[in-house]
Amino acid sequence: MKSDQETSTYVRPLRVAFGRGTRAEKTLRARVSMPAPSAIAPGLPRTPGHNLVFHGGNTITDLVFSNFFVGGTSAWSASDRKSIETSLALAMADQDLNNVMSQYYPTGQITSTFKGSQVLAGPPPETVSQGDVENLVLSLFRSGALDGFDFGSTVFNFLLPSGTLLNTNEVPTASKISPHLEQSRSEAAQGVPHEEEDSAHGLGGFHGSIHVGAGSNKRVIYYAVGVFSEILPNGTSNGIPVFNEPWKNVVATFYHELNEARTDPDVEDAIRAGKDPDAIKFLGWTSADGEECGDFPVSEADPLTKVFKEVGLTSVDGKVPVQFQYSNAAEGPEGPRKTPAPFAGASTAVARKGAV
Repeated sequence: MKSDQETSTYVRPLRVAFGRGTRAEKTLRARVSMPAPSAIAPGLPRTPGHNLVFHGGNTITDLVFSNFFVGGTSAWSASDRKSIETSLALAMADQDLNNVMSQYYPTGQITSTFKGSQVLAGPPPETVSQGDVENLVLSLFRSGALDGFDFGSTVFNFLLPSGTLLNTNEVPTASKISPHLEQSRSEAAQGVPHEEEDSAHGLGGFHGSIHVGAGSNKRVIYYAVGVFSEILPNGTSNGIPVFNEPWKNVVATFYHELNEARTDPDVEDAIRAGKDPDAIKFLGWTSADGEECGDFPVSEADPLTKVFKEVGLTSVDGKVPVQFQYSNAAEGPEGPRKTPAPFAGASTAVARKGAV
């Protein structure tokens, strides 16, 4: 049992996408621990107590991301892969959407660059754990598949195929994910397991990091992983199936994860260092309750269609599926806005006071 001192300093924020009211949400929120410290989406109240606070950790101003489709080309339709690549790249680079996220950067200027996709050879795994993903990242690094990327600004996305379950177990499963590339990069389109949460009970995805090398050669590699959220043939759900077309759920999940990864990239280090009094210094932007920018909007929205929407793009025709992110300017989830939100750092003191 933790002492009062250990409880007050233990750091374990959220870093996952989960469905509202699911078992994944309940168990994940039960484990959160943090030290004490515009136009909102229609139909939702303002919640200044959940405003994000900057803790001093890293953020990524000029984000780069690359996709790895798991399970081989036979596990993915060409149209789904193309739709995911194109829509995610457009959403992350859209000016009106970025006018929300830019408030978490002092300059108010952020960019996002898609560096193409690769397909990992199959067969599709039945279950993937956090341990599996981190072993895969390490294997890809050692094989040279990640050469040429700036690890300080890049997030590698691992997209799981239809039917594959995801959980947060730190121990690898018996399932094997091949680190071998079935297709080369496409051209860029416009220990002891802890209590686990899985995609059969509302987990959509999560982001994290691994450390490679040592000394002056030490590197941190950032990753995100998400499921193919859908209603399965037996009537059960995998992930967070909001849209009728599963590829749209994939885009919305990774839009959530990439925005969290860019505003709070070293959250995994904070979790690993949870009992260290300085653990919180690894965090970028979270609420006083440990929520990242994508978390509270999902918990608050009922139904989820209040924050999972297809929105028009700023400079090109068409719509993209996204999940609205938390905005201090709106004091709640906010969709695309025409002008940049004011820097959120100016409201940090208010946010801390309102959350106590």
